[in-house]
Amino acid sequence: MKIRISELTNYLDENVKISGWVYNIRSIGKIWFLILRDGSGYLQCVTVKNDVDDEVFKLEETLTQESSVSVFGKVRKEPRSVGGVELSVSKIIVHQLSNEYPISKKDHGTDFLMTNRHLWLRSKKQNAILKIRHQVIKATRDFYDNNGFILVDSPILTANSVEGTSTLFELDYFDRSAYLTQSGQLYGESSAMAFGNIYVFGPTFRAEKSKTRRHLTEFWMVEPEMAFCDLEQNMDWAEKHVEYVVKHCLEHCRNELETLERDIKKLESITLPFPRITYDDAVEILKNNNVDFKYGSDFGATDETMISNQYQKPVMVHRWPAESKAFYMKRDPKNLNLALGVDMIAPEGYGEIVGGGQREDNFEVLINRIKEHNLPIEHFKWYLDLRKFGSVPHSGFGLGIERTVAWISGTKHIRETIPYPRTMYRLEP
Repeated sequence: MKIRISELTNYLDENVKISGWVYNIRSIGKIWFLILRDGSGYLQCVTVKNDVDDEVFKLEETLTQESSVSVFGKVRKEPRSVGGVELSVSKIIVHQLSNEYPISKKDHGTDFLMTNRHLWLRSKKQNAILKIRHQVIKATRDFYDNNGFILVDSPILTANSVEGTSTLFELDYFDRSAYLTQSGQLYGESSAMAFGNIYVFGPTFRAEKSKTRRHLTEFWMVEPEMAFCDLEQNMDWAEKHVEYVVKHCLEHCRNELETLERDIKKLESITLPFPRITYDDAVEILKNNNVDFKYGSDFGATDETMISNQYQKPVMVHRWPAESKAFYMKRDPKNLNLALGVDMIAPEGYGEIVGGGQREDNFEVLINRIKEHNLPIEHFKWYLDLRKFGSVPHSGFGLGIERTVAWISGTKHIRETIPYPRTMYRLEP
């Protein structure tokens, strides 16, 4: 049975075999230390001259960073070591000596590291960020599964836009055009009419010519959709989801957060309820801080940061000018100039992590909106059917995995929150 470093506390005083890669080596005379990584953690392996063959002891001179090895020895308790254990080495088998590993301990430029992303993933901090990503996704699935939601996958190839035609990736699809999905929302609405409460989870694509630290051309979203749900209930689900994910990461990612030097106290303060303000309230905050902002516009990165700086928790901004939201957004019956939409802005300048709202459920109103936006009716016939056969009030939202991971981990650029980021200028590795 394969034993991993993260499991070694279960094998105290036992002889084991651990396979992995050389992270570092240091020596003090007749003892040398091999720091081994295996993807689950790091282990200090202590090699004493009198305890091993000369051939094994001399490996100190030939082993290089990222060489692959199997190390045999006894597990000992050592509170000063990471993980609380170390290994007394009896034998080492070398699988392959790494030759001139390109990512050394010196500083490297971002372009170099991104070009070598397939290797950069092995570094301690990048490893920590992606382990947090794993737990964000796990917590998200657990949250919805435990609350009676059904996962219903949506297609990646579609015939229609969701968030506007200007950011669509178009491709040939036999004798017609197709697009990479911007969102699974429309199909999520269809699925909610079949199952009640559902969530869609998968990759989404936006052809935005943006070079900011918050944008990728390919990213992942989880999109819950709920039948018989209004805007207020929708915001309840969004804040419960985010609180659950943060608490889960605090419980399961403590080592990774410490590796990233994240201020954990800021995450510990993320408890319900979250502040809720209207779009007009948010605009007033900007004006009071002397920000030149045009009413009706979407908030830019600096605007979102200014708004979020007023709070220690994510803030939900709701009831937006109707012209700033998509055709499917329901209007506020108390003010038809406003859409029943909501954005959740993360604290500390991490921007919007949730966007959603209540959907228009009236057939005639929706068909007029599609026409107003100059969208092809024929591509939305199936979507309009949802308003003809048992239409109900319904709501949903999308949470961006990468932005959420960036905020929780404290990393400054979204490109580090996905294994292989896609941007305007990067399509490999």
